[in-house]
Amino acid sequence: MEAFSNVVQADFEEVFRKDHKLKGKWKEQFFKNNNPIVLELGCGKGEYTLGMAKEFPTKNFLGVDIKGARMWKGAREASETGIRNAGFLRTRIELIESFFAENEVSEIWITFPDPQIKKRRNKKRLTGSRFLNSYSRFLVPGGLIHLKTDSAELYEYTDSLLRYNNIETDISTGDLYASELPDKLLSIKTHYEKLFLEEGKKITYTRFSLKPGAVLSELPGDKDE
Repeated sequence: MEAFSNVVQADFEEVFRKDHKLKGKWKEQFFKNNNPIVLELGCGKGEYTLGMAKEFPTKNFLGVDIKGARMWKGAREASETGIRNAGFLRTRIELIESFFAENEVSEIWITFPDPQIKKRRNKKRLTGSRFLNSYSRFLVPGGLIHLKTDSAELYEYTDSLLRYNNIETDISTGDLYASELPDKLLSIKTHYEKLFLEEGKKITYTRFSLKPGAVLSELPGDKDE
């Protein structure tokens, strides 16, 4: 991973309650352009990050994950094929605010995350109130958040949480490929998504935005234990 110029890694101690040196400077120092930045949180092998980068060359895409063994594949492909608008950040998503400044990110994609339903630990769900409040501090006003998942539980939880906080969804469907929505972007399929579809699982999709500095409350019956 250290051999790739398109990868940023940071030790826990380096960013815990501290700002990373690239915070507020990703466009200038990492991507070296002024194009919008789009994050994919929990990017795995980077398939979605690379797919979006190919479709939208005038945007910068950054895949975020803690598992370097998976991310390595995407970083290598981007490097070998010359995809210059795709990069990767290896860190815990709990520390995401240490990396991005106010209004620095234009859009967020959350693709097939661990739903964390059985553990009943909201603070680990990437669409839980804790994380959404965090995203709102560095998203541009009106910046979109996309959730694509095979988990009906996570889809319903997210929808309920948004409604509880009076946040309207732009798009919400419990069966993406049976709807009229799929386009080149939504139809990018990761390895795991293909497996889910082969198993007959429905893919859900939700799109919404948050007000800058939003403070969401957790669902009354779903607070951390």
